[in-house]
Amino acid sequence: MTSSATGASAAEIDAVRAFNRRYTEVIGVLGEGLVETAYSLTEARILFELGTFGSTEAIRLRKALGLDPGYLSRILTRFKNRGLIESGRSSSDGRRQEVRLSDRGRAEFAVLNQRSAADVRTLLEPHPVTERAKLIRAMNTIRQILDRPLDATGACPVTLRAPKPGDYGWVIQRNAALYAAEYGWNADYEALVTQIVADYLRSHDQSRERVWIAEAGGTPVGAVFCVAEDDSTARLRLLLVEPAARGLGVGSALVAECLRFATAVGYTGMVLWTNDVLTAARHIYQRAGFHLVESAPHHSFGRDLIGQTWHRSLIAE
Repeated sequence: MTSSATGASAAEIDAVRAFNRRYTEVIGVLGEGLVETAYSLTEARILFELGTFGSTEAIRLRKALGLDPGYLSRILTRFKNRGLIESGRSSSDGRRQEVRLSDRGRAEFAVLNQRSAADVRTLLEPHPVTERAKLIRAMNTIRQILDRPLDATGACPVTLRAPKPGDYGWVIQRNAALYAAEYGWNADYEALVTQIVADYLRSHDQSRERVWIAEAGGTPVGAVFCVAEDDSTARLRLLLVEPAARGLGVGSALVAECLRFATAVGYTGMVLWTNDVLTAARHIYQRAGFHLVESAPHHSFGRDLIGQTWHRSLIAE
């Protein structure tokens, strides 16, 4: 899959910097001591790592936090002089230093941890539960995007997998939300998608019908259904690609997997129905070798549309 990444714009850079300035102010890390203690943010983070994960080699601590070796060494020396940590040679490599919290260090960590939790509680509790849920979802999204590994092209690796519990509901919700936002389709489309998914769950033939979920960084970003039209023809349905994943080749990969599966189980052709306004999807179908065989106007989902039937032979020429 190819990447759609481009250089970050000045507006994007300004937006991230503005968020960082405001967020560091809100959570109180700009003062001399974190949560009204004598510890800086870096020092508190080191105590947190040692208090949460226990004894560790100094080199691993440095890599985990991305700290300069000299800077970390000076902090650890101060901690040792204050009786907060104990150190010795690593049991796995005698050349390396291993550090752990002393009893006093664990007591200091407990104070930091309690005060930090109290500060976050004070930050969250004035807001309604629904707003807190939105905030947590947004924070999780930030973490997922920034933590996703990138491949050699700069794209987040995308994998295709079988649906997990909850994925079918996600397919319905995302289809309804995306087509309403992008094309103004009404609840009739959600009803159609719900019916398609329900029919599949009630009576599909696992040997000849399949669903794939495209996933990137642990998050669903696309889906497609391959179902039986008749004994010789498969139907491709509900191709979906999240806006954030468009341009990464997700749609093409899903269609290619449908074609591979349909060919392998013995279908001789594949058919699909779409609408002419879905330009990006039509381009995917064309590149995959589908040909337009029928086009007709209709009024559906609250809009005047032109429906299209596309077909592709699965017989090798």
